[in-house]
Amino acid sequence: MGLADNQCVPCRGGVPPLPAERVQTLLNELGRGWSLNAAGHLERLYTFKDFAQALAYVNNVGAIAEAEGHHPDLYLAWGKCKVEIWTHKINGLTESDFYLAAKADREFEPFRSAVR
Repeated sequence: MGLADNQCVPCRGGVPPLPAERVQTLLNELGRGWSLNAAGHLERLYTFKDFAQALAYVNNVGAIAEAEGHHPDLYLAWGKCKVEIWTHKINGLTESDFYLAAKADREFEPFRSAVR
């Protein structure tokens, strides 16, 4: 079972963010493209052949986010979408952030072959 097969667990606050060692392990499990930004959030830039594909991807990830009750920041531009994920209630990372990142990756698969 991969990260994308897990359900996001709502964070009610009051829990510590994941320790750095666990973050690194999960980041390695996610694989290529994901990194930690200056704020310590998960981040990845996806590229598409045009605006319509990027918008379709954003809509698909938005539907997943609603179903999971876990909402990333999505930045849409022509031919690209940046996904930024962290758990707002604790201003840090939880395992669910990595699950959502893996779901975003899985959602990108149909678009991968159409990229320039």
